[in-house]
This record gives sequence, structure tokens and C-alpha cells, in this order.
Amino acid sequence: QVQLVESGGGLVQAGGSLRLSCAASGRTFSRNPMGWFRQAPAKEREFVAAIIWTGGVTFEAMYTNSVKGRFTISRDNAKNTVYLQMNSLKPEDTAVYYCAVANSLKLRSPMTEVEYDYWGQGTQVTVSS
Repeated sequence: QVQLVESGGGLVQAGGSLRLSCAASGRTFSRNPMGWFRQAPAKEREFVAAIIWTGGVTFEAMYTNSVKGRFTISRDNAKNTVYLQMNSLKPEDTAVYYCAVANSLKLRSPMTEVEYDYWGQGTQVTVSS
């Protein structure tokens, strides 16, 4: 049984940093797309970042525009874990953050949540002004 467990959320002041982790168990995801989504209160869940295998040992990262230059997604295949380093946090980054993994190695639209098959339980990130 696949499980994704997020950690690293918390309360931080604007301008601060947090690093989220998502550890997968039950199966190895060395080349599977892995992503982060978030859901703010009274809003729909939205794409944040994804890291996609492009061949060989190469992966491509993609981000929603609002986090480009501030967030960095990475993965450690030896640990079956994906990370989201969040710098220069803003109050509008406040949300529950979810990690997700897809079964398919190639996605039509990595920014779309329906492409992902496994989800974590979420971790709260709160940025105070």
C-alpha cells in the first residue's frame, strides 16, 4: 500500500523559509512525476511545483508563476522523497500543502491534479505578515 507522508509545515513570518518533505513508502518512485499542490481556505487546490523525469538521470522542474524564483522542488530517489524548499514566503502562500505522485511516467499536463494517483494527507503552512 502506497503512503505519502508530508512534514515540515508550520508557522513562519513573511520573508522566512520552510522546507517541506514528502516521504513515499510501499513502492519505489524513482522516475515517476512528483508534485506539490496547495489549498488555501475557501479556495480550490492549485498546482505549485512538479519534478518530471525527462530521460537518463535528468529531471525537469516546473512551477506555478507565483512561486518561481522563491520555491525549489527536488527529489532524493534513494530516500523515495520529494522536497519543496520555500523561501521569501508571503502571507498568500498560506495553505495546506499536499504532495502527489503519478503512476504514469509521462503526463499530459503535470500541473493538473487529476494526473496524480497518490496523495499525502497535507501539511499546514501559515505565513504571518
